[in-house]
Amino acid sequence: MTARSEAPSAPAGVESTYKARDVESYLDIYFYRPIGYALALFFAQLRFTPSMVSLLGAIIGVTAGHLYFYSDLRLNLLGIALHIFTNALDNADGQLARLTSKGSLLGAIVDGIADYAVFLSVYVHLGLRYMAEGGSAAIWLLVLAAGLSHAMQSMTIDYFRNAYLQFVAGKRSADANSSAAVRAAYDAVSWSTPSKNLALRNSLNYARQQETLAPNLLRLRLATNAGAIPEWLTHAFREQCRPLVKWCNCMATNPRMLLLFAFLLLGQPVWYLVVEATILNVLLVFVLVRYDRIFRSFLARLQETT
Repeated sequence: MTARSEAPSAPAGVESTYKARDVESYLDIYFYRPIGYALALFFAQLRFTPSMVSLLGAIIGVTAGHLYFYSDLRLNLLGIALHIFTNALDNADGQLARLTSKGSLLGAIVDGIADYAVFLSVYVHLGLRYMAEGGSAAIWLLVLAAGLSHAMQSMTIDYFRNAYLQFVAGKRSADANSSAAVRAAYDAVSWSTPSKNLALRNSLNYARQQETLAPNLLRLRLATNAGAIPEWLTHAFREQCRPLVKWCNCMATNPRMLLLFAFLLLGQPVWYLVVEATILNVLLVFVLVRYDRIFRSFLARLQETT
């Protein structure tokens, strides 16, 4: 069964580079995806790889984070513009991978590291800005809490989004691998390539953390790994999990960036860190609990039908 949506159609050609329309936000569909698609076509002509685009986006994003250090609104606006371009590049690398069929586990790892580098720059520079404006060194506790919260929220929504792609759209992205699959890739890599070894080790830890956060999803994947996904499960997964996709998207990059931009324009960027460490974590707990109930019900029904 293929995922469908009531949203209007996107520009021709762009939709072929979507993960699945159901998991795309409106801002992605009508802004970032069209721009990312144009960039993907441009980089394809230049023979760039998706990882090269990811690294370019990381460099620009880290620069944007540095510009948030200053209390000068003009520099903050320049940082916002660079941050938006970074997010367009973050869309473009995945679209380029799907456009050229060059998606890979290593490319997904590079993309993830690039994303974290950008927001690490943002958090560190917001902490430094607070200190420079006479704030307490205790800000670093808030920076740490916000950074860890961001990491946990991101890995959770990625895990659930990839599950939706697998069970509803019949797709598996390069970053949807189980810890067992990543472990096999890690064991197969020679120590003569330490950078690849380190990247795979990081991905292995990431996959294990995801599976720890949602153990019943791992059980569901293992229970359906041997054969085709039952039609009833595809239908039930879409009906019950699609509403939660929107809640997950509230913790994704776009809303997070809009919050950051709003607080920067108000001259109070430290409040972004507060929201990240409090409100978004409450939403994370809500999503985890709801998904867990759904996955347990799916597992129970699978046991009844086998």
